[in-house]
Amino acid sequence: MAGKKGALARLAMTTLNPHIGRLAGRRVFLTGHTGFKGSWLVHWLNALGCNVTGYALPPAESPNLFTLSKVESQLSAHYLGDIRDSERLADAVARSRPEVVIHLAAQAVVRRSYVQCTTTWSTNVLGTVNLLDALRHSDSVAAIVVVTTDKVYDNQGWTWGYREIDALGGHDPYSASKAAAELVVHSYRKSFFAGSGPRLASARGGNVIGGGDWSEDRLLADAARAIASGTKLIIRNPYATRPWQHVLDCLSGYLTLAGALLARSEGADSAFNFGPPPTDNIGVATLLERLKKLWPGLDWSTEANGDAPHEAGFLYLDSAKAHRELDWTSRWSLDTALAATATWYREVATDRSVAPAVTRRQLQEYLS
Repeated sequence: MAGKKGALARLAMTTLNPHIGRLAGRRVFLTGHTGFKGSWLVHWLNALGCNVTGYALPPAESPNLFTLSKVESQLSAHYLGDIRDSERLADAVARSRPEVVIHLAAQAVVRRSYVQCTTTWSTNVLGTVNLLDALRHSDSVAAIVVVTTDKVYDNQGWTWGYREIDALGGHDPYSASKAAAELVVHSYRKSFFAGSGPRLASARGGNVIGGGDWSEDRLLADAARAIASGTKLIIRNPYATRPWQHVLDCLSGYLTLAGALLARSEGADSAFNFGPPPTDNIGVATLLERLKKLWPGLDWSTEANGDAPHEAGFLYLDSAKAHRELDWTSRWSLDTALAATATWYREVATDRSVAPAVTRRQLQEYLS
């Protein structure tokens, strides 16, 4: 195991974007570490030799990637807390003295945001304020990445990608609250993180897929549940188009941006899109048809619901700025991402104890 861990560490520090190598051995404060993205990110940071402190609510689902892949054992400190609890959050920041901060914690389910509207707004906006306010009083922080979403834009139904200079908006409470979080980031950058202080940026990722996601209202998570239970997957809109990408491609963007902030690269302290190429921006039904070739047990049907809350029909991110200024690009095609996702669920469904090994193996495959 030690040899495999050493090989993974070497890959983590010497492959992909050179900005990522700057995080090696750093003290990292990560919110939302008990979630799907956060759990994968802890594995990557651990391979980089980082000293990781996590702050989040307990995992929302069972099973979950955090527990199955033994994420807690990879942390230097593990805080269970709400980011709306400003005192506990500030205390965790002060104790960990981070050099790098990556903020993932959020209420991230669109349809839930219609029901838990106040919770969504307070978590996504006030929670971000609480974190940034704690960080402006820290003398150790050098780089801060606040993760929002591809849904922060005022969606006009365009058939081309949204750019970082396009207007922010948001029809549903989730999207609007994340757009508001972008304004919080902009305000704190101008007011408190200018000049020689910490560098602050926001990251807008696409629709991520990958093994270990059991979140509600996620297409691949719903597919995995349907296959495991021998039932038919019910979808709402087979023509809804999204920027699908593997979770590791999205996380590589966040880490690249954090490394660029550490290097104080010109223009890095701004907003960046991290999405797939146009060929991987496809509809739900097309995605499921590709997935079925890898996962023959998958079956689905469409169930129209005239009372369902609004969700955007078409969404695509233009990541040209990240390509140009950070030299970032997606590494896995959608077909490769789907194959990795199906493989993860199939192997872990047979034996859940292999989840840590399968997760590390797929990280190694991505890096190599």
